[in-house]
Amino acid sequence: MNQRIKGFFFPSLTPRFLIRVILVGVLSYLVFGHILTPFLIRGTSMEPTYRDGGFNFCVKVRYLFSEPKRCDVVAIRFAGNQRMLLKRVVALEGEEVEFRKGKLFINGKPFDEPYVQYPCDWNLPPRRVEKGCLYVIGDNRSMPIEEHLFGQTRIERIVGSPLW
Repeated sequence: MNQRIKGFFFPSLTPRFLIRVILVGVLSYLVFGHILTPFLIRGTSMEPTYRDGGFNFCVKVRYLFSEPKRCDVVAIRFAGNQRMLLKRVVALEGEEVEFRKGKLFINGKPFDEPYVQYPCDWNLPPRRVEKGCLYVIGDNRSMPIEEHLFGQTRIERIVGSPLW
């Protein structure tokens, strides 16, 4: 076997090589375990913004020093650490949220949502967002309201936001 090919596939275990392997392992663990967590998008509730089957990274440090704002897309811890939901923040704590004939109202005033592409006919009576919570919902409002997972969630359950 050619020495050059052998060296490429089977490098000699020098101290320098072992240090590089350890550094790559530690950096990968830190970045992909604590800063950018990869996830697969499952479901159509955020279409067309995020497609079913898409791949993204959750930026866990996004809300380290600030709170999520209205219209932010957030990743929410659901069922332990193994499953996350991707939803949009539509109302903040203390605000009143409702749907009338598919239109979102916040504190009794209509709220324009340019990210919603599909029409809907949702009706939801007014409800006040509790302290320490946000009101989240998916962008795909063409789905029947009964098929959507949405509503209030505690701020502590927000893991971060998608990278792109």
